Amino acid sequence: MIIVHPSSRISPLADIEDSVRGTRIEISEDVVIDAFVKIKPVGGAGDCIIGAGSTINSGCVLYTGNGIRIGRGVAIAANCTFAPVNHEYARRDTPITKQGFRPSKGGIVLGDDVWVGANCVFLDGARVGQGCVIAAGSVVRGELEPYAIYGGNPLQKLGVRG
Repeated sequence: MIIVHPSSRISPLADIEDSVRGTRIEISEDVVIDAFVKIKPVGGAGDCIIGAGSTINSGCVLYTGNGIRIGRGVAIAANCTFAPVNHEYARRDTPITKQGFRPSKGGIVLGDDVWVGANCVFLDGARVGQGCVIAAGSVVRGELEPYAIYGGNPLQKLGVRG
């Protein structure tokens, strides 16, 4: 099910797939989704909820997997990937693509007022506190403190806002 608030602006070049498993994609008021953004229900039954006033720029890919929750007033730069799901890979006698998915780490949650730089990757279990800034090119997993500035791979705390 795809629910889009009428005040949101979605580029006609964005690709938002409807779920065959009942996953809900909800785009709140005043959200902007740029061209070449892909939202794809795959790898789990989690919902994708995008909070009011958030912007997702060109080239971002959001796999719904175990769920994505993006807070209010979040700015996501170009070419970011949200992957709240992991393939199972333990068995050598079975191709990875036939092994299904690993247990959920809780999906991905971004708090309100977060700024994400270009080319970041968010993994299952990422919890980004309110007001965080994530530097371009970062790989994000685990819990991040509110109003902190993070960057890199491995991710490091670089400072705090204000």
